[in-house]
Amino acid sequence: MESKILNYSKEERFDAETIEALQGHYKEILRLLGEDVDREGLVKTPLRVAKAMSFLTKGYTEDPLAIIRSAMFREEYKQMVLVKDIELYSMCEHHMLPFYGKAHVAYIPNGYITGLSKIARVVECFARRLQVQERLTVQIRDCIQEALNPMGVAVVIEASHMCMQMRGIEKQQSATTTSAFTGIFLSDHRTREEFMNLISHQYR
Repeated sequence: MESKILNYSKEERFDAETIEALQGHYKEILRLLGEDVDREGLVKTPLRVAKAMSFLTKGYTEDPLAIIRSAMFREEYKQMVLVKDIELYSMCEHHMLPFYGKAHVAYIPNGYITGLSKIARVVECFARRLQVQERLTVQIRDCIQEALNPMGVAVVIEASHMCMQMRGIEKQQSATTTSAFTGIFLSDHRTREEFMNLISHQYR
């Protein structure tokens, strides 16, 4: 019986010109680091890294406002909408090392809601760029506020940074929390407290 593995094909979509240029630069980086760029294990590494970096920074080619506005629905619901524990992976712009964690995003509608998956996609869009966690938190908040004009938006991100864990201070258990609020989450401490209680509560 013919093995199905022989029929495997992987489809990847990248800008060929960009990949070619990146590949050349990464090959030179490897050479400058003292590696033999022609040895078997490294022959395809520049190409792989070029594709990986293109994927990890694909947020530059996406429009987060368009993502939200592609699924806006008129709805009179005026209670909190919370999407919690959204996994995120980003790259620190200072060392180009990963940071990763979870985002918790809430808003209180003011006539419009959006598809729940769009909230996660906005997080992904901004995370897939060279970032600092502080700016990432604010960008997510401002995008949802601008697109939906809700009564308020709340964003909390909890993340671990490889630039602190594998270099520099080398503190493996360190974590960073950032928050950003608008509207009723700023003016009403009960609403903000409800949000914080919800994201800290673990459902079993």
